Amino acid sequence: MAKQKTKFCCQECGYDSPKWLGKCPGCQAWNTFVEEIETISKTQMTHSSLLHTKEKAVSIINIKSGEEQRILTGNKELNRVLGGGLVPGSLLLVGGDPGIGKSTLLLQTSHDLTQVGKKVLYVSGEESIRQTKLRADRLNASSEMLYVLCETNLEQIEEAIAEVQPDFLVIDSIQTVYHPAVTSAPGSVSQVRECTGHFMRISKIKGIATVLVGHVTKEGAIAGPRMLEHMVDCVLYFEGERHHSYRLLRAVKNRFGSTNEIGIFEMRETGLVEVSNPSELFLSERPLGVAGSTVVASMEGTRPVLVELQALVSSTNFPSPRRMATGIDHNRLALIIAVLEKRMGMFLQNQDAYVNVAGGIKLDEPAVDLAIAVSIASSLRDQPTQPFDVVFGEVGLTGEVRGVSRVDQRVREAEKLGFRRVIVPEKSLKGWTPPSGIEIIGVNTVSEALKAALG
Repeated sequence: MAKQKTKFCCQECGYDSPKWLGKCPGCQAWNTFVEEIETISKTQMTHSSLLHTKEKAVSIINIKSGEEQRILTGNKELNRVLGGGLVPGSLLLVGGDPGIGKSTLLLQTSHDLTQVGKKVLYVSGEESIRQTKLRADRLNASSEMLYVLCETNLEQIEEAIAEVQPDFLVIDSIQTVYHPAVTSAPGSVSQVRECTGHFMRISKIKGIATVLVGHVTKEGAIAGPRMLEHMVDCVLYFEGERHHSYRLLRAVKNRFGSTNEIGIFEMRETGLVEVSNPSELFLSERPLGVAGSTVVASMEGTRPVLVELQALVSSTNFPSPRRMATGIDHNRLALIIAVLEKRMGMFLQNQDAYVNVAGGIKLDEPAVDLAIAVSIASSLRDQPTQPFDVVFGEVGLTGEVRGVSRVDQRVREAEKLGFRRVIVPEKSLKGWTPPSGIEIIGVNTVSEALKAALG
């Protein structure tokens, strides 16, 4: 006979408790415990033969090494983020805000894989087959090798996998799938954990590249227990502003590649289009000869991206001036303003400061510090920077400019787009040969950088 046990489970981190608690001891969240009935039976303990294998321990010396064979998706930006393509038998988790384009990206990827002879099974728990067909017609993504299933029962999905034998599997989304042996509601911690474990075993045993679509919380993190991200091989976040057509695909975990890569897409009526030259796109609307506008070269993984950084400094009528930042860390902005006040003698205590990264992109590396300082000084003095200058470097608390990595790639990207001068840290000029078509100015302090940029 099956045994039933009542427990309370935190919907944020998966912490179990025999009684209800107002505050979770695991993640310190309030009012996240939900009552669940756990049924333990012999049928639950014994899974289907699909998930049973007999593996023996093997000496690591006898294991043949070699690169994983990857499946090219037909999308260069997605291949870049994945580290060169899909790995058979891998389990991927894709998260993002509602309506950002997760289903569009995966449906386009599924169609691209069918063009190279791969069989794809697209399981949708949120849309009907007719809705998926309408989306595929709009994206021109119809193929005989693309199979669509509208199902949320895990056992029925397993039967469809055994029947179709796909090379690529999409589950949209994991929060809608439920296991009949687990009595809690779909989307709960127990269901998500159990279903993800099943798909992980299926992908590893049968060598199917599997993608799980995950919902996100209001804070932007993937919903469900944190253990969900530990179970999968790769975690991708699909980011973007609703008022911009650009989308960023960022890897925060990747067992088969780098976690520093990003892919840039543009949302159009016909679907997502990859952006091959994002620097030219972000600088297409840049005004020339305007105070507070500076171009910075930022590294997104192995790719240099040139973006416009804008600053506006204006007098305030409040006792405490406002410091607002869009696209950069707010604390970093406050730190750079403090350096300008203490080391450069700029009086900013009665000035509001607003900093924005044009294009909706987010910059989180320290190399943008110097460009922020130059933009704020330019707006405060109402003195525009040179329109064909690029600035980058890390600013220290004593006003020094520290070296940054991959300087040669940043400079070559600036030269390719027609810029004439680059203001870089002096310490970063060693170990590489600058191109002849662009002027390199090395600086050691913020004072030298402002003198070179503003005169």
